[in-house]
Amino acid sequence: MRPRAPSIWVPIDGALVGATIRKETLHYCSRSTAIDDQPLETYQLHAQVIDAAVRRRVSGGSIEPVMVRDYDLHDAVGKGIE
Repeated sequence: MRPRAPSIWVPIDGALVGATIRKETLHYCSRSTAIDDQPLETYQLHAQVIDAAVRRRVSGGSIEPVMVRDYDLHDAVGKGIE
């Protein structure tokens, strides 16, 4: 099975780093009460937070394409993932 193409590109140190985020992650982490949210619109509304999560993952050693996970978008304290 081929890896998915990155769905977003985040500028990091002068280069574009590919990343993916599942539409379910976008929905539940960003607009869980919405019933008709669209992934692109949700990303655009929360791009700064999502892009920051990609930058944290890359600075922690993740390689491209970076998969943004639910707990990348929330504080880890108290969730057993610190």
